[in-house]
Amino acid sequence: MDNNQHCLASIRSNYGRFSVKEKSIADLILENPQSIIHHTINQVSEELGLAESTVFRFCQRIGFKGFQAMKIALAAEVVTPIKDIHEKINEEDSIGTVSEKVFRSNIKTIEDTLHVQDEHIIEDAVDAILKAKKVQFFGSGGSALVAMDAYHKFIRSGIDVSANLDSHMQIMSASQMTSDDLAVLISHSGSTKDLLDILAVLKENKVKTIAVTNFAKSPLTKEADVSLYTVAEETDFRSEALSSRIGQLSIIDALYTNVMIINNESGQEALQKMRKSISLKRL
Repeated sequence: MDNNQHCLASIRSNYGRFSVKEKSIADLILENPQSIIHHTINQVSEELGLAESTVFRFCQRIGFKGFQAMKIALAAEVVTPIKDIHEKINEEDSIGTVSEKVFRSNIKTIEDTLHVQDEHIIEDAVDAILKAKKVQFFGSGGSALVAMDAYHKFIRSGIDVSANLDSHMQIMSASQMTSDDLAVLISHSGSTKDLLDILAVLKENKVKTIAVTNFAKSPLTKEADVSLYTVAEETDFRSEALSSRIGQLSIIDALYTNVMIINNESGQEALQKMRKSISLKRL
């Protein structure tokens, strides 16, 4: 395993594929990372009522040689102060210093988000987009703007895509989707009521769904067919949701680029038509 790979990020990225027993171990680590680094494998197995071998195999599944190796990586992640990149922004910092810290925070979000991507899951998402009769992007608040950015990109692909900022229009639009369509739901928390209401309508219509979220253990990822994860840290002046936006945009960019490469001929034709029409707006 790459020494730079985060333990928590690896758990989040694999969460949807864990068994019930594995999820109980994952939940314990995600909810009590500071405590786990002081536990023995015996203590963890007793607390969860699982065999030590089950805990050991879980550690191997997320990329570590064993429980001790996992604990070392976890300790480095939760104990070592996140400096340089996520160091605190102070009120006395200069504009240049604040700007640098924001840029470095964005860089770290993108790098951490890249680390948790699973090529096979991205393949599933790209395949779902290519097979869909129609693709709609949904999001609330800041994530709604990411959904609009996704629409702005994918409209160049020749695929029938749409997005809307109004929550009432979103749920009305969702009600008209069918099992031939695909919905991409973008939510940092994965528990926004408006989006979960839309998800319920989509599931009722048997619409295939892709989730883009920061939390592996959320109502959205529990119900979505495919889940892609961002990793964002909260700082004094930046919420996790603000930081996750750059990760969400990067995932959308990766999906769009892969779709355009696979759908080369029709994608290029649509792109040329788009460029020709946009040229009319220029003097």
